[in-house]
Amino acid sequence: MADEPFATNLVRAEGKVGGAQRASNLGHGSFTVWFTGLSGSGKSTLAFAMEEALLARGVAAYVLDGDNIRFGLNRDLGFSPKDRAENIRRIGEVCHLFQDAGLVVLTAFISPYRADRDRVRELHPEGRFVEVYVDTPLEVCEERDVKGLYARARAGEIPEFSGISAPYEPPLNAEIRVNTDHSLHDCVEQIAAHLGL
Repeated sequence: MADEPFATNLVRAEGKVGGAQRASNLGHGSFTVWFTGLSGSGKSTLAFAMEEALLARGVAAYVLDGDNIRFGLNRDLGFSPKDRAENIRRIGEVCHLFQDAGLVVLTAFISPYRADRDRVRELHPEGRFVEVYVDTPLEVCEERDVKGLYARARAGEIPEFSGISAPYEPPLNAEIRVNTDHSLHDCVEQIAAHLGL
């Protein structure tokens, strides 16, 4: 991203092997596949199914899941707009590293703000960031409510909850829009076809 590091005594190190060479060595393209959508939309389910399908095809893939990341790398962040932006900034940097390493990194983050997702896109070479909008209506997400979060948010127990007490800005030009009324297999194949994998 455009922001400069806090420290001023840094010099970027450049190796002799580029992302394209690493991807070629693995035998497939490298991508960041960014699943965005409301809580309960099916992002994690789809990302993990995608990972399984890609690994079965010999593609090096790895899932970064929103909740899992908050147990480790981003455990110091809350859900204020500022913390949400920092959460996505950090994940974007990690995704860029994975993609440059030649892998297919699959993310499952609500990532409610378009500007944050756009900044992550800017980190990647053209065509290597694929935004997947898991377009599940709010009422369906609430019906699923597998974690009981919507009920708690409606009761005022969870502040800053995307889609209820905080905004969610759907993508305007996502590469892929997934309708979770379709089977999980069909959704996976739709994404794999777009990636050419």
